[in-house]
Amino acid sequence: MSLHIVVCVKSTPTTVNIAIDEAAGKIKTAGLSFAMNPFDEYAVEEAVRIKEKNAGSSVTALSLGPDHTEGVLREAIARGADKAVWLNIPECDAHNSYGTSHALAQALKKIHAESPIHLVLFGKNASDGNAGVTASQIAGWLNWPAAISVKKIDSINAAEAVVWRAMENGVDVLKLKLPACVGTLKEINEPRLPSLKGKMASKKSVIPKWTAADVGLKAEDFSGVLEPLKIEKFSAPPPRPAGLKIEGSSAAEKAKKLVDILVERKLV
Repeated sequence: MSLHIVVCVKSTPTTVNIAIDEAAGKIKTAGLSFAMNPFDEYAVEEAVRIKEKNAGSSVTALSLGPDHTEGVLREAIARGADKAVWLNIPECDAHNSYGTSHALAQALKKIHAESPIHLVLFGKNASDGNAGVTASQIAGWLNWPAAISVKKIDSINAAEAVVWRAMENGVDVLKLKLPACVGTLKEINEPRLPSLKGKMASKKSVIPKWTAADVGLKAEDFSGVLEPLKIEKFSAPPPRPAGLKIEGSSAAEKAKKLVDILVERKLV
C-alpha cells in the first residue's frame, strides 16, 4: 500500500531576541537566522515513519515564504522527505493566517491533481505567530476532514486513518476518511537527525518555486478578498517585572512573610 503524505513546514527565526519595527508593523529580519519551525520537525518525522512502514510511499514537503524558506525545505529532504515545493508569494502576509492557509490549500490542490494526497501533516503551531490554526483552515478550504492536537497515528491505509487526539480530560480516538489534515503534538515521536545520505540528497534536489499564478491566485487577491485581518499594532511584549525576593533570618521567618503576602494579595 503506497501513500502520498505532504508535510507543511515553516521557516521561523531561531531566536526570541527579535527587534520590532513598530512603524512598519513587522519584525526586523536583517541579520536574523532562520530554521525549520521546531514543532514541524515532529510532523516531518511522522511523515517519514509512515513512509517507511508503507512500501512505495512518498513524502512531499511544502512551504510558503521568502528566500530563507528554501533552506527549510532542504532540511525536510535531509530528514527523509522525497521532494519539496516552495510557494513564493511576496504579497501574502505571513501573519495573515486566512490568506496564508488559502494559498497553501491552492498549492495542495495542484499537488493533489498531479499525485493524489492521502494525508497532510502539520506541527501544532509556528513558533513565531503561535496561532495553531493552519491545519484547520486548510482543511476548511479543501473540505477535507481534520484533527489537531494528535499525539498518535494508530493506523493508516489508503482510505482512512485512526488517530489519538489529546483532550483536556483524556484522549479521543478518531477515524478520519482520507485525504485529511492532521496537526501533530510533540508527544507523537522523537525526531531523528538528518543523515549524511539525506544531506547529500537535499543538496542535489531541484525544488520547484511556485508563484501565485501557478496556483490560480492573483497578487491583488492578498490585498482584498484574502485580507480580512488588519494588524493595527505590532510590538514586542512588555518586559517581565522583577521578581519579589523575600528576606529573613530563618526559613520560618521567610515562610511567614510569604504567607502574609499571599493573604494580602488574596491568593490564599
